[in-house]
Amino acid sequence: MTETRFDVGMTCEGCASAVKRILGKIDGVTDIETNVAAKTVVVTHADGVSASEMLEMLKKWSQASGKSVALAS
Repeated sequence: MTETRFDVGMTCEGCASAVKRILGKIDGVTDIETNVAAKTVVVTHADGVSASEMLEMLKKWSQASGKSVALAS
């Protein structure tokens, strides 16, 4: 399993729920931890799941919601 971190401009639990729902649809994602205060998301997933795939799905939500999304360094 691999962990990938994202910086997501979440402002409430509704944002966190949306992020979990979106990422949870990806086969191979096993756990999603959101922290609204720190604006971070940690995704645990199979090695076959790419960070770019997850980022693209989050960017679609970002455009609709106006929230920022980036792969954490």
